[in-house]
Amino acid sequence: MNPFLAAAVVMLVGLVPLGLVCFRAPVTDAVVSLEAAGSVMVTVFICLAEGFHRSAYYGLPVICALAVWVGGLVFARFLGRLV
Repeated sequence: MNPFLAAAVVMLVGLVPLGLVCFRAPVTDAVVSLEAAGSVMVTVFICLAEGFHRSAYYGLPVICALAVWVGGLVFARFLGRLV
């Protein structure tokens, strides 16, 4: 196990509190937690790609980063109407 794989495992464990906030907090706090979890997952995917030494795996974090960004804009748009 190299340091990148260890970092990915530690960050995955760090997603547990974010998941609890997503399910138990008010809507606005849950969206912030969801955005933070998306950013952490992008970093986890980058660490896994580097840990496995596969350059083909770097496409997934790029697509996920774009999806997290667009998803945040969509949530902000619809929450602006609700709150």
